[in-house]
Amino acid sequence: MMIDRWTKRTSGVPRGLLRFLVLNMLVKKPMSGSEIVEVIEKRTGGRWKPSSGSIYPLLARLQETDYTTELPSEETGIKRYALTAKGKAFFEKQISFGQKLLKKLEFLVPLLISGFQFDPNDEKILSGTREPAKRVVMTLLDLRAAKHQLTEQDSEEIEKILDKCADELEEIVKRINEEHV
Repeated sequence: MMIDRWTKRTSGVPRGLLRFLVLNMLVKKPMSGSEIVEVIEKRTGGRWKPSSGSIYPLLARLQETDYTTELPSEETGIKRYALTAKGKAFFEKQISFGQKLLKKLEFLVPLLISGFQFDPNDEKILSGTREPAKRVVMTLLDLRAAKHQLTEQDSEEIEKILDKCADELEEIVKRINEEHV
């Protein structure tokens, strides 16, 4: 009973993530609430679509704290929000905090990838995938640290490699799903 309540309470999105994502989008260009929802849904492959009951109160709070401003409605009547100078400064602090937090938590990555199984069959079925997955994630973390030395050619090569890997893995999942229908 206690575990059920805990998983229901914590099964959502981490606290502050939606605010961070909204600020990250608005720093790039003014957007409406519905556009923000669409972008998040698209970037998560449809796995998460924030409700209007979470987006619009968040946009209102950001406006009340002078982090955003509402742009004049266009002919379509769509309200778009843009970050203010105060909002941009706040977002920079959020990025700095997030980077420090990630740096502190990086040591958990190998443990999370290779250490936990919730189903005893996981170990038998996926045991050979853990080490390569850990190597990929650790290398991506190393790349993030070396981002200032990356050339455009390096970036393009990495993108091609990851695209090929993702394509091949998606094909395997698709085949498995089709076999079990």
